[in-house]
Amino acid sequence: MTALDVPAAIGTFIEATNRGDSDAFAAAFTDAHLYNYGCEFHGRDGLRDWDRTDNSGVQAHFELIEAEAGPDPDRHLVTPKVTSNRYNGTGPMTFRLRDGLIADLRIG
Repeated sequence: MTALDVPAAIGTFIEATNRGDSDAFAAAFTDAHLYNYGCEFHGRDGLRDWDRTDNSGVQAHFELIEAEAGPDPDRHLVTPKVTSNRYNGTGPMTFRLRDGLIADLRIG
């Protein structure tokens, strides 16, 4: 899998983050769950909170390093290089999709 063939919702997640577009970011998700190194966020309100404190709110930018299909068609493992005013480096992100949107995101 290359950057060109990640599922649309994952592409939207990356592009919206890079633009700082919180509305497009939230629209990439179902009423979802996000796990970020021990902290959990639920639903679109929780996702918006995480986006404000740990993503767009700290000017995060993702450069896709690697993407691969997971053990089933709805799971994808993505490794981005992250630069921001708070976090920098690489780390795994595991996405689970449902109906073409992100249902679950596990970071770390």
